[in-house]
Amino acid sequence: MIVVDVEASGTEHHKHSIVSVGALELEHPERRFYEECRIWDGARIEEEALAVNGYTREQITDSRKQGEGELTRLFIDFALNAEERTLAGQNPSFDRDFLKSAAERAGHTNWPLAHRTIDTHSLAYMHMVKRGMAPPIDQEHKRSALNLDAVLNYCGIPEEPKPHNALTGALCHAEVISRLLYDKKLLPEFDQFPVPWINR
Repeated sequence: MIVVDVEASGTEHHKHSIVSVGALELEHPERRFYEECRIWDGARIEEEALAVNGYTREQITDSRKQGEGELTRLFIDFALNAEERTLAGQNPSFDRDFLKSAAERAGHTNWPLAHRTIDTHSLAYMHMVKRGMAPPIDQEHKRSALNLDAVLNYCGIPEEPKPHNALTGALCHAEVISRLLYDKKLLPEFDQFPVPWINR
């Protein structure tokens, strides 16, 4: 399983650009990937996105950085060397769509990964229900309030540091996947935090 997190200049893969990607292979968590890039020419930039990922306009338009297409080629090479290539993360369709669009824009490869993904939100929601708990609901919008920080807290892990970093995000996703699926810790970065539902 490839646990992935994409940081972008906005939320729409056909208008915005990747600015960084973090990933690791769940079955071999020492295999990690982190790359940054400049946005593609003409990509739009949302100030809200920069506030989340901490990049400046100057950083994401720096001509010395590799292009989005080269970053995507490196990610695909990383992913194709995994034993199991299903993408996973918090809302991984966002990450998949950005990477697939970047590959298409670059025109250097056919997108080789599957459409199906594994979402930590769904895993956490199901885990809570099976334990007889009511998942948190955003009362204003009448929908699930299980964002990444809520999933991390449920799994006994503090909120992710701000601004959001793609590799830190991927590590957080991988740790909660291991805890939710296998009831066990995965990464040394989180070893100090017990799994809440396991008797010590």
